[in-house]
Amino acid sequence: MIRAWPTASEFLYCRTPDAWLDRACSDVATLLIDHANAEKKAAGTALSLLYRYVDHDQLLLKLSRLAREELRHFEQLVVILRKRGIAYVHVPPGRYAGALRKGASTSEPRRLVDVLLISAIVEARSCERFEALTGVLDAELADFYAKLMDSEARHFVGYLDLAHHYGDADYISQRLAELLKREGDLILSTDPEFRFHSGVPQTAKAL
Repeated sequence: MIRAWPTASEFLYCRTPDAWLDRACSDVATLLIDHANAEKKAAGTALSLLYRYVDHDQLLLKLSRLAREELRHFEQLVVILRKRGIAYVHVPPGRYAGALRKGASTSEPRRLVDVLLISAIVEARSCERFEALTGVLDAELADFYAKLMDSEARHFVGYLDLAHHYGDADYISQRLAELLKREGDLILSTDPEFRFHSGVPQTAKAL
């Protein structure tokens, strides 16, 4: 069954604050490095699901394609970093993903559904931020993020489709409300670290 999903911006409970965009413009190095990390993590999540749920045919087909796209985005970011003379240094993860995963079910099939829903939310936020960044970054990066938007929107919808394929509609509705509220709180609250998926920056310190 083909479902009609909202856009990423419509799906999320809030938009990216201007303060985060201001920090992104003044700390492009951290933005790009952590975005590269996020693409690697997204590929890793997809691959871990491929290994764990080997009997889920629809999941295998969708997520193998998704993992390849995420790794391609990672490669593109490495090229951009090199071109700009930015060293790909270690940047510790922020609070976002861990806080979203907190309280996820540990029993199946709800464990799988929770991971799929959290992944959909992360992809939706990435898509929303790509769109916002196109209006504030230099022309090269604005063009890069504009080109990523379609694939990230597909990933967001793909994860939602998989959640509904393997999960119960009532449970999904309840969990989405909880997770989207938590995600919105993370985005709108003060965050001690600036990262690609962080909240309102607490400091102006750059790499």
